[in-house]
Amino acid sequence: MTGPNSVPGGPDVLERALGDAHDPDNPLGFEAVLAADERAEILPAGEAALDAYGFNAEYVPRRLGGRLGRIDRLMRMMRTVSRRDPTLALGHGFTNYISGSAMWTAGSDVQQKRMAGVLLSGGKTAAGYNELPHGNDFTRTDLTATPSADGSHYRINGRKQIVNNLGRADAVVLLARTGAGPGNRSHSHLWVDLTQAPADRLRRDYRFPTVGLRGCLIGGADFTDLEVPADAPVGPVGSAMETVLRAFQTTRAVLPGMMVGTADTQLRTVTRFALDRALYGRSVADLPHARATLVGAFLDLLAGDCMATVACRALHVLPGQTSVITAVNKYVVPKVLHRSSQTLGTLLGANSYWRDGRYGIFQKFYRDLPAITFAHANAAVCQATTLPQLPRLATTSWGTAEVPPAALFDLSAPLDDIDYRALELTSRGADQLTALLHDHAGGPALPPAAARLAALLRADLDDLGRRCRQLPPSEHSVVAGRSGFALAERYAQLSMAAACIGVWQHNQDGVDPFLRDDAWLTGALARIAARLGHEVGALPGAVEQRLFAELTAREEDRAGFDLDRSRLARA
Repeated sequence: MTGPNSVPGGPDVLERALGDAHDPDNPLGFEAVLAADERAEILPAGEAALDAYGFNAEYVPRRLGGRLGRIDRLMRMMRTVSRRDPTLALGHGFTNYISGSAMWTAGSDVQQKRMAGVLLSGGKTAAGYNELPHGNDFTRTDLTATPSADGSHYRINGRKQIVNNLGRADAVVLLARTGAGPGNRSHSHLWVDLTQAPADRLRRDYRFPTVGLRGCLIGGADFTDLEVPADAPVGPVGSAMETVLRAFQTTRAVLPGMMVGTADTQLRTVTRFALDRALYGRSVADLPHARATLVGAFLDLLAGDCMATVACRALHVLPGQTSVITAVNKYVVPKVLHRSSQTLGTLLGANSYWRDGRYGIFQKFYRDLPAITFAHANAAVCQATTLPQLPRLATTSWGTAEVPPAALFDLSAPLDDIDYRALELTSRGADQLTALLHDHAGGPALPPAAARLAALLRADLDDLGRRCRQLPPSEHSVVAGRSGFALAERYAQLSMAAACIGVWQHNQDGVDPFLRDDAWLTGALARIAARLGHEVGALPGAVEQRLFAELTAREEDRAGFDLDRSRLARA
């Protein structure tokens, strides 16, 4: 298959550099990952390997000397690391990209070159947003940056907490209050060179221990009259919230796709257990409930990858609509994968608590997976981004929007480099993705079983539209009650269904016969329909058998469970 995996130096090359995860002598294998987790540290050999690979270049745009062009490539690179160790993926650090995304969106040419210089030289940056009293409500930021009377500098006072890599970062993109008013124009991003900060003006030697991602250096910093130059603001003073709304669309696309790698390792671990463990005279995998559980988790992973892949590609193909698509992605994919993780844990039983041995990696990833979800733009924030836009989407697009371009779904279609400034603050009522749930969607006809499920989901979208158009203003704001957020939940599930349909329709000419198969689409839509309250029953025996055969074949062949069927390293 052509696409991100075929790029020289891409995910396949990185996977080979990481080596066989199951080799006990591999310093980058699961035994070493678990040992580092017990010590609550980032895998040292892993950091060295990523530095040798020059991984920071993945975060830097190509025009500045890096390798960042396609967001779906970045997502798959992060997935490769996350499949091995989510702590390494975030801790090495994806924070470099979070801070970088704000810079690539709003920074001046000089500032962007500074950021690129730090990263390409192997340095680290941090994204200083969180303050414990306010969580993800950035509009209530207390840390201040006050301009001097002569305009020569800003003086920073306050603290940031729960910030990844802050204690060892060379620089930080800091969200600060630069105005006294309560509105969105009172906040700015500042580029702060931490290597130049006097010791009596900056304290950053404390750490917050965590249950998941134990090795990540989650810390804080106290700023006391720290002076930074007058050119420290990133973008116009007071524009931070607009920058956040644009830049975070890209991080909300990448993180869920990265999490698919974490889920892949969990599913692989439990599949191996089910194939090897005997119970009642046969393998666990031969038991109907166990087989259905494994197949269900496989389908959830595929559906999650469809949504994440479409969200990443939409940043290039439909940049005016990604304020909604990426928020939905960041909400629904982690939620579905987390539930699958819980279900797989029940199948693994007592082995899900082992902290070493053949299945020990499961419990680490079980702790890490939800921590990734809360690491950046949590579920409530994503729903609060989606909900206010639903009435306009219902009025403007649902049932009437044109279908999106095939490039949104075709995994082999080329994409231009990401243009951060093309991203819009809202979708302005545009939603082409869910047009695929309607009869006029075009493309290859759906197989009969999938078409029947799509008809149910189409009716759900029509019903959702009626309900959203009737919402009182209070129910599509950040103070909405349960009914409003329930509608946002349903919309997220329907968007995932549309992504699955699009991927199936537009990869019928691809080289992977499985993506052309009816079974995975039917199964994925059935899972989504069941979550929306439909009585769809169990999968037909032939469909489940086909999916189980694919699952076990990939496990035996060391192939990824994702859309790309990523090749995993062998000793």
